[in-house]
Amino acid sequence: MNNNKKNIKKFTARSNIQRRDRAKRELMRAVAETGVGYDALKIKMSDEVPYSKRSSMKGQTETVEGIFSQSASGFGFVRTDEGERDIFIPASSVGQALDGDTVICVYKRFYSYDGAEKTEGRITEIKKENKKRAIGTVYTETLRVHRRRIERYYVLSDDSHMLHKIYLTSTEGVEVGDKVEVKLLRSSLRFGYLEGEITTNFGDSLSKDANYGAILAELGIETEFSEAEIRAAQESASRPLSEEGRVVRDEVILTIDSESAKDLDDAVSISRLPEGKWCLGVHIADVSEYVEEKTALDRLVMARGTSIYFTDKVVPMLPESLSNGACSLNPGEPKYALSAMITLSENGDILSVKLEKSIIRSNVKGIYAEVNRLFDGSADEELLKKYEATYPSLMQMKELYEILDRKSRARGALELDSPEAEIILDERGYVCDIIKRERGIAERMIEQFMLAANEAVATLLNKEGIPCVYRVHDYPPEDKIESFISYAHNLGFDTSYISREKTDSKDLARLLDEAKERGNSEPLSYNMLRAMSKAVYSEIPSQHYGLGIKLYCHFTSPIRRLSDLATHRIIKNVAIAGMPQAKYSSYAKRAA
Repeated sequence: MNNNKKNIKKFTARSNIQRRDRAKRELMRAVAETGVGYDALKIKMSDEVPYSKRSSMKGQTETVEGIFSQSASGFGFVRTDEGERDIFIPASSVGQALDGDTVICVYKRFYSYDGAEKTEGRITEIKKENKKRAIGTVYTETLRVHRRRIERYYVLSDDSHMLHKIYLTSTEGVEVGDKVEVKLLRSSLRFGYLEGEITTNFGDSLSKDANYGAILAELGIETEFSEAEIRAAQESASRPLSEEGRVVRDEVILTIDSESAKDLDDAVSISRLPEGKWCLGVHIADVSEYVEEKTALDRLVMARGTSIYFTDKVVPMLPESLSNGACSLNPGEPKYALSAMITLSENGDILSVKLEKSIIRSNVKGIYAEVNRLFDGSADEELLKKYEATYPSLMQMKELYEILDRKSRARGALELDSPEAEIILDERGYVCDIIKRERGIAERMIEQFMLAANEAVATLLNKEGIPCVYRVHDYPPEDKIESFISYAHNLGFDTSYISREKTDSKDLARLLDEAKERGNSEPLSYNMLRAMSKAVYSEIPSQHYGLGIKLYCHFTSPIRRLSDLATHRIIKNVAIAGMPQAKYSSYAKRAA
């Protein structure tokens, strides 16, 4: 074996020499053909020259300010605002800079042996520190100093770009394996490590709650309400209901949600009208009645923007006395609502919508799984009894849903086949299984009803010239849709009918249907989703491409979204109360 290796090395070296000699002879021949004398000409191949001699520096050093981005290997780049290429910083020239710092960098330009212009620099000053804290796990190292063993406590940062050890100046109340947040003492970096003072101990790094806390802290998400905010919410929630200026609705109304839901903010009702028309009632908790303008609660909502959901935990936008109490449309309790009474044609076209402040009383808390059993005929007597009063309405809702679903497909709404995972926890709160979340008719029905309400409200406000927080989804970027079309073509699909410029969503919907027939819709849906633009909020009206809707807003979840609460406030004050539209134009922009 060793002899074979030696022979291979000799053969490789001999081949390289022969290759270089042939290249030199060819170059000499080319020079001779030009008539230039070459008696004293010396030629060396680039791979015979050390790298340092293959590059020639050009000009003096230059100084620039930029943002330092560090790799997990230690080296990094300085990104400037001057349109220049990023400046390479070797690991040995990083100094005390950390990822994200604003730095001063001295660098030179040079040409590599292949003629490409490159840069290399050294960080000389840190203008602004980006990282003032870090989150990680406590560990120990044992040092031997003069025959003595000294145990030192460090933090291994969760951030892969944080390459320095973080030495703990105090270990009081901390154990190895704890997940902690530390305040960084940057002046200690010259010793080869950072020092840190523990500000928060989240607990055992293997526990669920410690990781919840660490993730929220890393993202700067406020998880607690102040005493003043809790008190304001409780005072607002305790006010008695008043029927003044409100329509008291007495028809059959119900909420339909998941079994674990506590913040029930939408309810529905239905009735048949002459000439085959429908009246769909979408009744949304009137959160703006409790969160008044320019109050502590209003500032709280504007700061948080949304509720945040974990597997079995929620960081609510509003205190519990409102989100799970006064604003939750619990069955049998009278509640303030903002009702959208939508008139639809027999084909599901939205003909008109009437917005009114109301008081509703939900007849029952519908559960998706139970309603699905009613729809498929597998409900037992106990379930039938629970829904006895609402059963006729549910059957009409199912009929309207089927009409709206067909209409949605016809207009080119993208039904992406992207499986959603449902994480199952045991009694201790640990993950014991992950299953595919199934969406039945009940889930899809409520989704269609909420889409209809959002479209109807956005269209009405736009028609009346009233400010609105629109949900906008633009055409896919041309480069991304080009890549997707190439991917679909390689899967064997006919993509000749799909335009690259302002792609029609109907064409993509057709492609999805074909993929479902062939049984490979999941990978196609995943890659189509990656090609899409991101949906954004805007005060400027525009289409929602993915839904195939000209105008769309969020109206149906004010308990957990600022956008919906802002839309409610504008409707009540401008569309219903008649206040000047201009007053709420800037508010819609801030909320968006």
